[in-house]
Amino acid sequence: MALLFRWLMRIITGLIVLCVAIFALTYYFASRSLPNYTADEAVQGIASPVEIVRDNANVPHIFGATDPDVYFALGYAHAQDRMWQMTMLRRTAQGRLSELFGERTLPIDKLLRHLDLYRTATESVDDQDAQTTAALKAYSAGVNAWLGKVNEGARGRGAPEMWMFNHAISPWQPADSIAIIKLMALQLSSQLENEVLRARTSLLLDPNLVRDILPDDPGSGIAMLPEYATLVPDLPRYAANSRAPYDPLSPVKPAQLAGASNAWAAGPTRSATGGTLLANDPHLGLTAPTIWYLARLELSTGGVIGGTIPGVPVVMTGRSDSLGWGITSSYLDDQDLFIEEVNPDNSTQYRGLDGWENFKSRDSIINVRDQSAVTVRVRETVNGPVLPADQFDLSTITPRGHVVSLGWTALSRDDTTMSAAIKLMQARTVDDAFDATEGYIAPSQNLTVADRTRVGLKTIGAIPARTPDHQSQGRLPSFGYIEGNRWFGRQPYADNPEFADPMGDILGNTNNKTSDAPFPDHVSYVWGDTQRIKRWARLMQAREVHTRESFIEAQLDTVSYTARTLLPMMGADLWFTGEAAPEGTPERRRQQALELLAAWNGEMNEHMPEPLIYAAWLRELHKRLTRDELGPLSSEFTHADPVFIERVFRNIDGASVWCDVVQSAPVETCTDISRQALDDALIWIDEHQGTTVAALRWGDAHQATHDHPVLGDVPLLSWFVNIRQSTSGGDNTLQRGKTSGVGPNPFQNVHAAGYRGVYDFADPDSSVFISATGQSGHPLSRYYDNMGELWRRGEYVPMSLDTALARAAAVGVTVLTPIAE
Repeated sequence: MALLFRWLMRIITGLIVLCVAIFALTYYFASRSLPNYTADEAVQGIASPVEIVRDNANVPHIFGATDPDVYFALGYAHAQDRMWQMTMLRRTAQGRLSELFGERTLPIDKLLRHLDLYRTATESVDDQDAQTTAALKAYSAGVNAWLGKVNEGARGRGAPEMWMFNHAISPWQPADSIAIIKLMALQLSSQLENEVLRARTSLLLDPNLVRDILPDDPGSGIAMLPEYATLVPDLPRYAANSRAPYDPLSPVKPAQLAGASNAWAAGPTRSATGGTLLANDPHLGLTAPTIWYLARLELSTGGVIGGTIPGVPVVMTGRSDSLGWGITSSYLDDQDLFIEEVNPDNSTQYRGLDGWENFKSRDSIINVRDQSAVTVRVRETVNGPVLPADQFDLSTITPRGHVVSLGWTALSRDDTTMSAAIKLMQARTVDDAFDATEGYIAPSQNLTVADRTRVGLKTIGAIPARTPDHQSQGRLPSFGYIEGNRWFGRQPYADNPEFADPMGDILGNTNNKTSDAPFPDHVSYVWGDTQRIKRWARLMQAREVHTRESFIEAQLDTVSYTARTLLPMMGADLWFTGEAAPEGTPERRRQQALELLAAWNGEMNEHMPEPLIYAAWLRELHKRLTRDELGPLSSEFTHADPVFIERVFRNIDGASVWCDVVQSAPVETCTDISRQALDDALIWIDEHQGTTVAALRWGDAHQATHDHPVLGDVPLLSWFVNIRQSTSGGDNTLQRGKTSGVGPNPFQNVHAAGYRGVYDFADPDSSVFISATGQSGHPLSRYYDNMGELWRRGEYVPMSLDTALARAAAVGVTVLTPIAE
């Protein structure tokens, strides 16, 4: 027995030692890729020495004698901290994820090969102006210089992920940076999916019900559109979903999670200090690390500082000493789907305006890890590339003998967006900024700008030129062989919506409607917001003058205008009705919930129970209202549209018919459905969050999910690479924390402000900014999540162009010196 015990102890001890050794060895190899920020490096590609001074938040301040040298150093810094993220963005744009991840990512690669984003980026390189071409080449050289250092110094293959997915990294090219901007356009676009959803819904419902469930933003109306079934006959009234579940590696986000953002600016008459103010917080899907990387560039035209995207040599949102700029998604209708008839006697042809025309086609080979390569036939019509039928549920709305092509401004082969972005960093005034962005193609944005005396907003990006007799006004897929459905170029940039020197000296955008122009001069029929703008307007008008602090307060505001509007309707006949029910009964829990909500001001605070009760009630109400009319299609409507709920409860145009359950004999009222939905919500809360209503916390359900897109689901590793935080806010608050709407945790915060910045031009160096996680993409770096808790608490770091301040608080200085040739 003693002998057995000794051997068991030896085995256990040996296993412990082995585990420790494996852990130590893993840590050693992973930590080899951590960069040393205090270094002198000799590199090729610069004309004179360059300094990268990293302040105490690890924000690089880059100083060089020439602009190309500064861009070189930015590429070097991006590669040091985000090499894995950059290579993943490039692989996604190229349609080459399956080389690393196998069959899992094959649908993503197929889509990107059909869209041909990388080829269009390559063809756009020669369309850039001289300074942009020089910037792209210098930036690429900087990235490649770091790759050279990794190879020379055995620096852990550049990132710890490379040990798990080892694959050669090709040199960075100017086209790679352009392709990443196009990839962002894909992530921010939702018009394609909205067209498909509207088509599928119109095949199922009466036109009046379609108008309810897919409402236009309140405002000027439009002419009634035809049913999709009348445009494209012989389709089933309902077809099941055809696409695979959403993959976090996909750049195509669900339409409900398309781009969103806030930006507002105040002129001198509305500023307490007499200077202009600007605030911006772009919203994207949360990841670890965030897509944003803070940086300061000292260019020949002056310093610029703000948020960059690794892989792109541009400050996308930020400021100089005289101009600040912010971006919000414009929701421009820059995508149209075309139903193309295929020649039944020759599948290489499709119907054109005057007969059959040949598809442009070629084969594209996708290498798949551990499997045989897959050959994809890529086809294109005059309207755009043909999309795979299994993407976007296209098979459900495509007639037999037809295919679907996509018209999209981001597919331009003479895309000068990069040149426009470079010019914007050199602008000094509002007018300069508007002039600089004339060549901006995609993704379309609302550009909010403030110089020292003026503020302005302009929609930038190419607007397709359509004919007035378009069959569906661009809202539904339409036949590509009908001339009236086709595009005929782009609208003049001067016609893009523009607002400067507003009468009240204050302006802003929360993805709300910006134009009431009739078709075809409209911007969009689908907008990103009808609610946040109401709260913003109230906060802006509540003060005669504003300060940096009041702009921060608005940026962090968590009061839900939606909750304040909908709850009185949802509970109109439920508040304080009946006698007090016995403790422990469902009726008593309903009364407790209603009592809490009756005294609630709509603040979606993470520490309160009311936001959870409200959110769960609204979710269950939406399900009860829609699932009988929509059936399985209701799974596409993951978030309640506040305009739809209001239409139903106000019975606008007879919309209260949604409250009656079609399959049941009784006629249910909206009060009946609302009561049942509240009971459903409390049951869900009991099962998932606890039974004591007053002890509930919204933040327990509304956790921000900064997850690693690749390693986030790997057991044990997820503990190291994912960042989870209890957060305030919600779907419709200014501090927006969009919920997932699906799965066992439907209230997780998955889409929020990855960057926040507030700029005060009375004292520019008092400006502040923050990113959602940290500067480094390396999980072992202390800068992987160093800003995460500040971001969660609504705190910021200084956004200063003061060189002395950056040097005084430096955590490291990297000096790059040219190698003598």
